[in-house]
Amino acid sequence: MNSPQNPASPFPTDPRRREVAIAILQAGDCYLLQLRDNIPGIVYPGYWGLFGGHLEAGESPEEAIARELVEEIGYSPAKLVKFGAFEAPTVVRHVYHGELDVPLDRLQLLEGWDMGLWSAPQIRQGDRYSEKAGEIRPLGMPHQQILLAFIDRHP
Repeated sequence: MNSPQNPASPFPTDPRRREVAIAILQAGDCYLLQLRDNIPGIVYPGYWGLFGGHLEAGESPEEAIARELVEEIGYSPAKLVKFGAFEAPTVVRHVYHGELDVPLDRLQLLEGWDMGLWSAPQIRQGDRYSEKAGEIRPLGMPHQQILLAFIDRHP
């Protein structure tokens, strides 16, 4: 995609390619993840992943991630910094990093099945038990790769 963001992108321009904004929310040495609803028709149903979602028409990635975090967990970080844009043939993931400066019990899970703080070793392992699901559920590969890239650059 030849765009001002990444003129050297190896992916051809496709008007159907989605853009999403997702957040790496960090609390100490752990990262907040969402267990996605396990319903047909959504991307990665029943997988752990980062909070965030699609950009609405005319919305910037920065506006989208701020809106999504309020909609999904009732939280607005003091500061979000862009970590990068991760491109694939069907999606561009705009990734932001911010501190989670409230306890987990102060968040409202308004979208998704469960949420939890993951350590770097748990992220590397790639799956985790969910009390609400009553079973071990996998971490979506794209989000695992993004988190590992972040951890590698921010030891």
